Amino acid sequence: MDKRRITQDTFDAVVGENIEEFDMEASEALKEAIEQFESQGVDLSNIVKAIPKISSEESTKDQTHEVLQALESLKSAVALSSASVQKDLKFFTEQCSLGFAQRYLAAQKGAYPTILACCQRAGERKEELAVALEALSALTDGQPDLLDSDGREFLIGTLDTHKMDPTLTCLCIRVVRHCCLKHENNRQDLVKAGVLALLAGSITHHIEHDEVVREACGGLRVMTFDDDVRVPFGNAHEHAKMIVLEHNGLKVIVEAAEAHPEKTSVLSELCATLSRLAVRNEFCQDIVDMGGLKFMMTLMADSLDCQELVKQVLGALKAIAGNDDVKDACVNAGGAELIVMAMNRHAANVQVSEQGCASLCVLALRKPNNCKVIMDCGGALAALQAMKNHPDEVNVQKQACMLLRNLVARTRDYSQPILEMGAEALISRALAAHRDCGDVGRAALRDLGCQVELRELWTGKKGSLSH
Repeated sequence: MDKRRITQDTFDAVVGENIEEFDMEASEALKEAIEQFESQGVDLSNIVKAIPKISSEESTKDQTHEVLQALESLKSAVALSSASVQKDLKFFTEQCSLGFAQRYLAAQKGAYPTILACCQRAGERKEELAVALEALSALTDGQPDLLDSDGREFLIGTLDTHKMDPTLTCLCIRVVRHCCLKHENNRQDLVKAGVLALLAGSITHHIEHDEVVREACGGLRVMTFDDDVRVPFGNAHEHAKMIVLEHNGLKVIVEAAEAHPEKTSVLSELCATLSRLAVRNEFCQDIVDMGGLKFMMTLMADSLDCQELVKQVLGALKAIAGNDDVKDACVNAGGAELIVMAMNRHAANVQVSEQGCASLCVLALRKPNNCKVIMDCGGALAALQAMKNHPDEVNVQKQACMLLRNLVARTRDYSQPILEMGAEALISRALAAHRDCGDVGRAALRDLGCQVELRELWTGKKGSLSH
């Protein structure tokens, strides 16, 4: 059930009432109001939980929140073409950066048209444009609905006009990313306007600039998301294909990785982006042919202690190993051993355990020879240890169960060694604790040769079927 919401004015009125009628101190009045609304099941995520400031020395009754004071000051400066516009923009950006509630309140009071106007007025003045883009980025964070056709046209035009400027490119891509996260219509409109070519091009133009490469990777990835619950179907798959086929995305990413052999933060972003683009069988093979698999193997071997990077490499390996030939190439390159080493090194990390099991699961699927390598290097034991370490994490339990099933599905000889490691008890515990483990857990027990109760999902009833 959705939580109730209130307006900022309602919240501020209750705080004011606590101060005036109940003689509370400001901090006490604020705390009381928060507790009161939360006890009533009200969602306060969009509420600025602060005492409004006095905005005028002449009137102590003229109180408003600092973000709105910053907005009003900016509007006045823009109307008068004052020299203080830059200073006011910076202060507004600081206020929006405090939290979503400040950004939401500013948007409710008409901040977007003002900030966009500042961006458009800056024109070719790069320093002014950078300050305005910072403000637009801060305002749109978590508020993609703000983007309109004028904003879309401005973003595409700015990315194109200033494509050789790393600072402006980076800021502009950040706004694009904010406006496309959880907003399918914005994604589709920007793709139609040509944003994919600009994003891929920015990596090529600024391949030596860490921040631009990271931002551009994030921008490309968000175009492949299917995260907008308001639309029945998204174009995530289509966008991924376009990035690869029309804009040479795989080559761009692999070349960028080769340009940053020591930059783990950049490599992590590049691996995450590769995994989003491996949406077709031939794309997975292309990544291997371009040297992508070799670079990922080297990267994980050299950076085994870097948890975040290991997680992203595991995700990329899982994605490209959907191709059967790539499965073999990965195992032949020592991938199974590296994955097990990563799982053992970061055994306490949920994501590494989950991604490790998932990667081994894909490598083992329909591949008896790969299963032998995984068994020999301790893959089954690592998966069972992950189940022990993370009993409350349903995804770890599911991926481990699927791996164990894949290991024995075509090679029953592995059933007894896996059972001797304690698999039956761990799978049974997962079944009891997690309803979502039902199908995969029972399938694993069945293929391991254990006694398992199989449920009938549907039974026929007397009478004819109606169509």
